Amino acid sequence: MKNKLVDLFNIQYPIVQGGMIWNSGYKLASAVSNAGGLGLIGAGSMYPDVLREHIQKCKKATDKPFGVNVPMLYPNIEEIMNIIVEEGVKIVFTSAGNPKTWTSFLKGHGITVVHVVSSSKFALKAQEAGVDAIVAEGFEAGGHNGREETTTLTLIPMVREKISIPLIAAGGIATGRAMLAAMVLGADGVQMGTRFIASHESSAHDSFKQLLLQVQEGDTTLTLKELAPVRLIKNEFYTNLQALYAKGANTEELKAYLGRGRAKKGMFEGDLIEGELEVGQISGLINSVESVDTIVKSIIKEFEIAKSELAYL
Repeated sequence: MKNKLVDLFNIQYPIVQGGMIWNSGYKLASAVSNAGGLGLIGAGSMYPDVLREHIQKCKKATDKPFGVNVPMLYPNIEEIMNIIVEEGVKIVFTSAGNPKTWTSFLKGHGITVVHVVSSSKFALKAQEAGVDAIVAEGFEAGGHNGREETTTLTLIPMVREKISIPLIAAGGIATGRAMLAAMVLGADGVQMGTRFIASHESSAHDSFKQLLLQVQEGDTTLTLKELAPVRLIKNEFYTNLQALYAKGANTEELKAYLGRGRAKKGMFEGDLIEGELEVGQISGLINSVESVDTIVKSIIKEFEIAKSELAYL
């Protein structure tokens, strides 16, 4: 399969694995890269020394291209960027910040830079900042999300209209048919997060993976817009959060209840009651935990079948 995205990353398939906190260690990233996609290490949940360790292990586990996802709102950002350069990482996805801050630094060291956005306005700003590609993430996506609540179906063509660089669609994509639909809308490839949580290689807790398989339509929601919008599974933590909203809690009260380490507690340690369980709406379509290789092969097979069916329309 050849297109601009495949050429940019030197990969076999235009499939990018989301760099999700507490889910995306070197085992997942290397497995996706070995399967023909682009694996990403999720730096957002790693101390600098842990990130270095995962990069080094990923280089040993695959000879294929892989990258690092860096949410720029986290501390130690300068140290993290220096480690990425020192370790010879060739691809970086940035998010949750101004792309102007680090793009020139990274590109100055020969690194391909991709920025994640939730609107056509910020896609254009990222292109102007000099990034090599854009991830446009719709409202359906799990984890931290945009405030605009624009769905992937409407976001992708609007972003495509604004930019000329490669475009990666994200949010609500877990199948070959969804991949084809995104590309018909103007994307050059897709980024999948939730689908890869339900893999053997994901670093998510097994209890979290099993819960993900039980999620049905309507079981996730976007909340905490006052702090940083996040889509998660409705559990006891969410129920208590809604009680605070009902009482008219202010930002400081919400922040105090959220506390620290809530996502780690849920996704990595398996506390399904008090943890923050971040998944996308597409989880209602995921019914099994499989190997990354099986997942990628299934996606590509379905993509090719769907594409052949379109020829008859």
